[in-house]
Amino acid sequence: MLKSKRGISPILATLLLIVIAVAAIVVTYAWVITFTGSTTEQASVFLSKENVSWPSSSQIQIVIRNTGTGNGKITAVYIGTQSSNLTAATVVSPSLPANINAGSTITLTLTQSWSSGTRYYFKVATDGPAVLEFSEKAP
Repeated sequence: MLKSKRGISPILATLLLIVIAVAAIVVTYAWVITFTGSTTEQASVFLSKENVSWPSSSQIQIVIRNTGTGNGKITAVYIGTQSSNLTAATVVSPSLPANINAGSTITLTLTQSWSSGTRYYFKVATDGPAVLEFSEKAP
């Protein structure tokens, strides 16, 4: 009775393992190509701080440059006196979300009371992974 039952041949087992390995490689390759393509596209926005000015005791102006190769949208600006405790800032101009094209600058005008000599922390968020964080001391 035991002699009549046979398993799969070693050749068939080897071919089955090769097919499974090739399928796993193809799936992994497709995922990596898709992931790197979308990440590279989103990461083409690079923000840098050009200037911060304090025109009045209730306004702050921030000039931001997109040094990347892609366009983006600024969706939110946060401000605070500690980097760990930021609150949403009121952006008067331009209205958010604001487009920032590759190679161009944008001037954000915030309504915010500030005190001379105090260090303020800023965070500018976009619709992608690009985020700009910096601090500036009020004059």
